[in-house]
Amino acid sequence: MPTCRVWRFLAVVGAVALTTGDSLAGQATRADLVLLNGKVITVDARDRIAQAVAIADGKIVAVGTDAEVSKFAGPGTQRVDLKGMTVTPGLLDAHAHFNWGGAERLYLLDLGYPNVKNISQVVAKLAEQATKVPAGAFVQGVGWDDGKLDERRKLTARDIDPATPNNPAYLNHTTGHFGVANSAALKLANITRDTPDPPGGTIDHYPDGTPTGVLKESAQGLVRRLIPPRTSEQLEAGMRFLAKEFNAEGMTGLKDPGVSPAAWESYNKVMAEGKLTVRVMALWLGGRTESGARRLIAERAATTRPYESTGDDHLISGGVKLYIDGSGGARTAWLHDDWNKDYAGVDTGNRGYPTSSPDTIRFLIKLFHDAGMHVSVHSIGDRGIDWVMDSYAEVLKANPIKGLRHGIIHANIPSDHAIDVMADLQQRYDAGYPEPSSTFAWWLGDVYSSNFGPSRSLRLNPFNSFVSKGVIWANGSDFPVVPFPARYGIWAAVAREPLLGAYAKDPFGRKESVDVRAALRSHTIWAAHQMFLNTKIGSIEVGKYADLAVWDRDLYTVPTAQLKDMKCELTIFNGKIVYRAPNSPIQAPN
Repeated sequence: MPTCRVWRFLAVVGAVALTTGDSLAGQATRADLVLLNGKVITVDARDRIAQAVAIADGKIVAVGTDAEVSKFAGPGTQRVDLKGMTVTPGLLDAHAHFNWGGAERLYLLDLGYPNVKNISQVVAKLAEQATKVPAGAFVQGVGWDDGKLDERRKLTARDIDPATPNNPAYLNHTTGHFGVANSAALKLANITRDTPDPPGGTIDHYPDGTPTGVLKESAQGLVRRLIPPRTSEQLEAGMRFLAKEFNAEGMTGLKDPGVSPAAWESYNKVMAEGKLTVRVMALWLGGRTESGARRLIAERAATTRPYESTGDDHLISGGVKLYIDGSGGARTAWLHDDWNKDYAGVDTGNRGYPTSSPDTIRFLIKLFHDAGMHVSVHSIGDRGIDWVMDSYAEVLKANPIKGLRHGIIHANIPSDHAIDVMADLQQRYDAGYPEPSSTFAWWLGDVYSSNFGPSRSLRLNPFNSFVSKGVIWANGSDFPVVPFPARYGIWAAVAREPLLGAYAKDPFGRKESVDVRAALRSHTIWAAHQMFLNTKIGSIEVGKYADLAVWDRDLYTVPTAQLKDMKCELTIFNGKIVYRAPNSPIQAPN
């Protein structure tokens, strides 16, 4: 039975096997901290349930009943009465832009839902922000989404010009794959009706040829290059802020795709301060050229081999990120058939496009693979996903290196062919792992259903098909594209509900839903696998790091709707309590 292949796989990737009551028996171990009187969802290979956990020197030393675990407590042990609450492994995010997402949250104008619900509110907030910015300086906003606006259309320069008479402005769409510039910014960037589309990008125009202000994919760079980047101090403030926010959601680790050398330095600084209370696996930007790829290999390949060593398991140089296509929100992802619009309509002639030469991307995959580097490729459209999966199959056939765990970032609507290749590569080479965001169906669900249309929407995030073919996946948020709390991802993988139902009330259906157990694994042990940490985190087993979360409800028994509103009561990272909810009934030591 295909489903069984997934669970057999867990026995391989699930690391240290244990049974309830397992411990470091025979050792004179005294716990620093014990958690008692709870429901402990271990997410081990058999998904066993325990009652208590003992922790010493940052690691789990016992899992079992209260009586079994209490044997590890001594005079100096801190005891926490869980009062029957549920413990899970610390939740993981397989795709979060942590290195700059926090700074964006702190320093840019929030134009996301429900902060704004229509264009008039966007304009009002933008006008207020413009009064706070010196004349001539850029006004920046983020998070707007045409699928959530009452008008159900993209912003244009004509909309925002009146609010920014003395400043250039650029407002980034929530997907990050397009945005809108005002007329002042277009003029500053020398964008006119005669400006050609850059390779891998699009400049939108009115019927008379005038630019609308909407810039897609690489075309954004024409304006973005003029905007001063965030300072290292701002990046670091964002990291400190976001680490606390993650901990408050029971989250203890993430995979950050697309990190620059400057961001890596900022990560190290915040970690040295003791403020990076999450584990981070970083992917370097792989670029779009052979010369850039060879330079990155020369600089980073020797220290980017997580299958050999993840260092101290805290900040990991994990691999490389590439792009094959664009966005579902911008209708720029690379499809086999025309995009839809307004759900039932057709955007005739638009099948998206590769954002880089497909042959170049295939060649870069080979370069990085042959250098022994893990690769994950941003792939949203079915044609783009097919190209990446066939590229992985080709390079693995030529050079069958096992264990690099190459990934498919987003993997929105994979074809049956692509899923079959994923299953084959996972089994034979430990490669070909989808890294989707179930939360897309919720937070982007309205613009996604509009653009993917009735048929393709049913294939979005085909998790049940994955399970039936023995494919495991690592769930992520793509923060700040969507909210990062992993509880949303767990709920969305089961519920598949759009935020507003603006174009269709139930566009995604439940055929590709999975149960909460699979959804939890995608944010724990399966995500840990894609961080090369599955033998160290992702399940509650003896010998693993004590990265744990305590919840106010039992994930396995509550109605699906309640998963979305779970409340984290306590978070433990590396054996230390890093978060306790205000007014929590759990009395935790300081």
